[in-house]
Amino acid sequence: MKKPSAHMLATRVKTAKKRSSASTQWLQRQLNDPYVAMAKQEGYRARSAFKLIELDDKFHFLSAGKRVVDLGAAPGGWTQIAVKRVKSTPENPLVVGLDLLEMAPIAGAKTTQLDFLDDSAPDVLKEMLGGHKADVVLSDMAPNTTGMKDIDHLRIMGLLETAYAFACEILNPGGAFVAKIFQGGTEQNLLNEMKKRFKVVKHAKPPASRKESSEFYVVATGFKGEE
Repeated sequence: MKKPSAHMLATRVKTAKKRSSASTQWLQRQLNDPYVAMAKQEGYRARSAFKLIELDDKFHFLSAGKRVVDLGAAPGGWTQIAVKRVKSTPENPLVVGLDLLEMAPIAGAKTTQLDFLDDSAPDVLKEMLGGHKADVVLSDMAPNTTGMKDIDHLRIMGLLETAYAFACEILNPGGAFVAKIFQGGTEQNLLNEMKKRFKVVKHAKPPASRKESSEFYVVATGFKGEE
């Protein structure tokens, strides 16, 4: 993968009357983010596509013919990469995705708009898979934040635990679970649980993940199957 250029002209954003300083800072960061520019150049819907590229280049969990579930798929950056790497086609879609937000269709993927925490979500995803098990479950989900660190961390962990439970239900033996996680003190118990169900559990912070963010990714491979 071509690395973002370090030689960029910084773009300054004037604070508009109706724009807060926080939103101005966010916009300026976006305009000066080489991954944002590269995503536009390469036709990816979000800079997060490069996080999945970097994770897969390192851990090699996506390959031709694998069936993939993408949780929290919108706007579709991860779905685009999954489709390309498993060689999913409209005639034989191997990638299914779900998100609370509306998402434009992606050729080679089946997607739906639904809250993953809805009771019907697991059955909907199983139906989209056509009765097949999955080889990879991806989760880049994160709940809306309240600004209260402890509460936000508990909500994030609750979402991750639900995704993990679904992965254990839907994965083929040998499958992989790749998910976003945030440092906050309560994640270690879940990571220890993953080590019982997967042969290898690794942490990674891909270069595309912003340095100031507390996010990192857990890559669990070699699913041992149902207990």
